[in-house]
Amino acid sequence: MHDDVTAAQRAATDEDLLARVRAGDQGAFADLYDRTASRVLGLVRRVLVDPAQSEEVAQEVFLEVWQSAARFDPNRGSATTWILTMAHRRAIDRIRSSQAGRDRDLRIGVRDFARDYDDVAEKAEIRLENERVVRAMDRLSDAQRQAISLAYYGGLTQTEIADRLGVPLGTVKTRLRDGMIRLRDELGVTS
Repeated sequence: MHDDVTAAQRAATDEDLLARVRAGDQGAFADLYDRTASRVLGLVRRVLVDPAQSEEVAQEVFLEVWQSAARFDPNRGSATTWILTMAHRRAIDRIRSSQAGRDRDLRIGVRDFARDYDDVAEKAEIRLENERVVRAMDRLSDAQRQAISLAYYGGLTQTEIADRLGVPLGTVKTRLRDGMIRLRDELGVTS
C-alpha cells in the first residue's frame, strides 16, 4: 500500500498538490514543499545573499503558500512559477525594507551631525554621474535598454523579462550581457 501512495504522490503535479493544499491537506503541502523548497531558497539566496535572512524569507514564502493557496490561478501560470514569483517578491521586499531601515537610521544619525563637506559640490557630482548614466543608456539598443531597465529598475528576473517581452530566455540573457558590457565601456568602468 505504501508503494501505491508514493507512486500517487509522484504522479501528482504541483498544481494538483496546490489544489489539495487549498483544501487544508498537510501531506500535500509537505510534498509541495519537498519539491520546491530548494528552488525557493536558491532564488531567495541569490537575491539576498545572507543565508539567515534567506531561510527566514523562504519560511515566510511557504507560510504564504499555505495561507493563500486559494489565490493561485492555474490559468495565469504554473504552481511553481506562482511560488517562485512570490519568493522573488518577498526577497525584493526584504531588500527594500532593510534599505529603508538603513536610510531611516542614517537620516536620524546624520540630522544632528554638522556637515564638513561641500553639499553643492556633492549634488553637482551626483547630477553629473546621473547624466553620464543616462547618456550611456541612450547609446544602447532599444532592446538592451528595455531589458536592463526591466531587470535593474523593475526588479524582474530574466525569466519574467522573457515572459513580459515574449522573447526566448536566451535572447534576454544576451541583451542583458551585451547591454552591460556596452554600459561598462561607455562609462569607462574597468573590471
